[in-house]
Amino acid sequence: MRLFPTRLNDREATFSQAVLEPMSARGGLYAPKELPVFSREEQRDMSALSYAHLAKRVIKKLEIDIDDAVIELALESYALFDDPNDPAPLKEIGNDLFVCELWHGPTRSFKDMALCPFGRLLGEIAAKRDERLLILTATSGDTGPAALKSFSGADNIDVVCLYPHGKTSRVQELQMISQKAPNLKVIAIEGDFDDAQNALKKLLSSERFKGALKRRKIRVSAANSINFGRILFQIIYHVRSALALGEPIDIIIPSGNFGNALGAFYARKMGFPIGTIVVSSNSNNVLTDLIMSGRYDLRERHLVKTTSPAMDILKSSNVERVIFDLFGCERANEIFTSLENERFFALSEEELSVMQGIFEAAWSSEEMVDKALFESAKNGYIIDPHTATCIRSAWLGNSKKKVICSTAEWTKFAPTLQRALNLGAGGDEDALKRISAEFNAPVNGSITALFEREYANVPPIRAEEIEEKIVDFIALRDR
Repeated sequence: MRLFPTRLNDREATFSQAVLEPMSARGGLYAPKELPVFSREEQRDMSALSYAHLAKRVIKKLEIDIDDAVIELALESYALFDDPNDPAPLKEIGNDLFVCELWHGPTRSFKDMALCPFGRLLGEIAAKRDERLLILTATSGDTGPAALKSFSGADNIDVVCLYPHGKTSRVQELQMISQKAPNLKVIAIEGDFDDAQNALKKLLSSERFKGALKRRKIRVSAANSINFGRILFQIIYHVRSALALGEPIDIIIPSGNFGNALGAFYARKMGFPIGTIVVSSNSNNVLTDLIMSGRYDLRERHLVKTTSPAMDILKSSNVERVIFDLFGCERANEIFTSLENERFFALSEEELSVMQGIFEAAWSSEEMVDKALFESAKNGYIIDPHTATCIRSAWLGNSKKKVICSTAEWTKFAPTLQRALNLGAGGDEDALKRISAEFNAPVNGSITALFEREYANVPPIRAEEIEEKIVDFIALRDR
């Protein structure tokens, strides 16, 4: 598989090249122009495979420039999940309505599904090249904990995690600031996730910053879904859902940065039985506007803090890869240059028709999220606020069977559920105990342990101070 810059008809890159340097020309990303298609016979042969063997089959056909032994080592990371053979189980919660639980990994979010294997793969690539890596990640709440956990203690990899101060759940924050490994650095910034992601992209594109690291013989990369290595592993669970149900399915995805939806889009292109990809949003419903009207307009828009913080995003990076795939690099460059400079772009009627042939969208207000949390719990299935945005979207699409991607365990947002379930108000520990007792719902030990661990005080800094903080961290590591 070869990957290409999304904004310039320029030289292609191998998978390993794009993983190590995820930003391409003109501030764009890397994406494939073509993907292999799996025949019905191949799909029948794959339907009974374990998750890891299925992943290996899909990745092998993609023909990435990574040794089979390294891929197998990466896939061994599913041993960290509740059920290594089925790390993303399907549960039927209604008539032909299923939930794909993507949160059975170490940090109880769907980011583990990609970052656990990707972390091992990236470490092996760096080791083979005898290189030291600095991994940057910006998080709206879940990527940070998963990345820190994945790379904790790595010999040749340092990690810097940027998160928006006060805009994650307390459990998400504790998962970051309680990390003790010396190769990890957590930085809280003033602003929101878009500010953190913009800072990350600027650093990845900064010749001065990269030059300073190069003098120390360090290469800089990213763990966000701007890195195609993340997307590779996000394709697999959509393939698994489609094969497990044995007929065309619609996939309903709570989306912020669009990486999860992109994984479903690529799985669909590869011939797996996926019909409509339904994009579910919270009050920051810029993706709903794009898919319904063709307009991406941030000129008068401000980020709203919600109870589903991983979706509190206005600039969704992976939309660019879909635009590139559907309309080419020249159009992608035009569109995203306009978004960066004018904070706006609009699709043509023809382009919108193409987009709507694949995607549908809906959004939920905070009141709708609370209602979905309450009704689902009373029906015997506890969900988190991100998954709750999908309940209203479940009537969209055309296929009979529908799969909701549940992206986080409820335990990461217990105070929100406590309030929505009319169980009073309190902090995380109180909320976890009350909900667990009321609904006989177990709390994973990794969550309860957070409140017993020591954690660092991480005061927020301005975006312009980030580079200096990172350079100081690297200098300290080199002593």
